[in-house]
Amino acid sequence: MSGGRKTAAGRIRIIGGSLRNSRLDVPELPGLRPTPERVRETLFNWLAPVIDGARCLDLCAGTGALGVEALSRGAAGVQFVERDARAAQALRANLARLKADAGQVTALDAGLFLQGAAQPYDLVFLDPPFALDLWPALARQLEQGGWLTAQGWVYVESPRGDAPVLPPNWQLHREGQAGEVCFALYRRALPLS
Repeated sequence: MSGGRKTAAGRIRIIGGSLRNSRLDVPELPGLRPTPERVRETLFNWLAPVIDGARCLDLCAGTGALGVEALSRGAAGVQFVERDARAAQALRANLARLKADAGQVTALDAGLFLQGAAQPYDLVFLDPPFALDLWPALARQLEQGGWLTAQGWVYVESPRGDAPVLPPNWQLHREGQAGEVCFALYRRALPLS
């Protein structure tokens, strides 16, 4: 979630669940692009039937707002992956302050993380830096590397009007737009052999 043109600093609010109205401190980093509040609200309304007890992976986590929102709403655990050491440290500090022990932060490039030993997740947040066009490569690694459960969910944020190339067995469930951002929720189907 870091990358792009804008810089965000200050605090963002968790909008639902047990951590509702808690604030995440956001470091001032070039290109950090937190998912807007109304997008998070829409997404987690979509995810309401499946978020409780879900094992989640927040790739390119940035502020970690998506993963923390998932923890707040009952996810069993969230693995946060963020390559920027300062963003990762801020995320660790936020999780410690919120006593969100089910969140774990790895400071590593998402592509390198996905080259490691896979464990399947029920839900993956895929929101890489827009300028780097990482969706096809990361989606391929997620699909082929064993990172998704048989019918896992994948949330994708991308620039409006520039749909990323995703695996053909990821079936669009819901989508929306906010400003210059397109956001979509996909459900994985088993690939045809």
